[in-house]
Amino acid sequence: MPTTGLAPALLAVMLAAQAAHQHMPATAEQPPAPGYSALSFAPPVAGSYVLPALGAAADGLIIESSGQRTRLHGLYGDKLVVLSFIFTSCSDVNGCPLASFVLSQVQQRSLADPVLSGNVRLVSLSFDPARDTPAALESYASSFRRAGFDWHFVGCASEADLAPILTAYDQAVVRDHDASGRYLGTMSHMLRVFLIDRDRRIRNIYSPAYLHPDLVLADLRTLAMEPNSRAP
Repeated sequence: MPTTGLAPALLAVMLAAQAAHQHMPATAEQPPAPGYSALSFAPPVAGSYVLPALGAAADGLIIESSGQRTRLHGLYGDKLVVLSFIFTSCSDVNGCPLASFVLSQVQQRSLADPVLSGNVRLVSLSFDPARDTPAALESYASSFRRAGFDWHFVGCASEADLAPILTAYDQAVVRDHDASGRYLGTMSHMLRVFLIDRDRRIRNIYSPAYLHPDLVLADLRTLAMEPNSRAP
């Protein structure tokens, strides 16, 4: 893979993706999303703004990379949650790899933040039950998750379990087929990453244009400072 001229952050996520057996583009033909580089403006000061509730964060049946079956609400627990929908073979550098890269930066900086350390849980939920088995998810997780941090890589045991979760979070996924109707093994989707409070309410939804570690961290700190937030 040619690497000359790639921004350091973009190069890092491409190398991590290769280690996780993803098939990344050989060149950065599309401009990398803002989340890979320094923010071009000052992030808002945590606690200086309000994040309105956007609705309830839905529940659903899932399976963790350890093979344990559980429910999303049980996984959320009493933490502030950042939920991303991914699939491990995603080839769009501004899609699932962007989500995993930004969450890895949130992970790193949360560990050093006394307000967030121990209070944040990251959840990456695959929408590819056929290929993202618990073993595949655990292999993918090894490129991003740091020991001791609360980051869960989960999937669903079947399409029947997955479908109501995708519907509830309005996460559209289209499986790509050729002219004869044969599944090509790829999927098209709009990246959506959800910020969820301790009362299991959605408080923000990040698109690729606004998914940046600085912004996610400011929002997490804002939720942590809310006087009516349930204590962990």
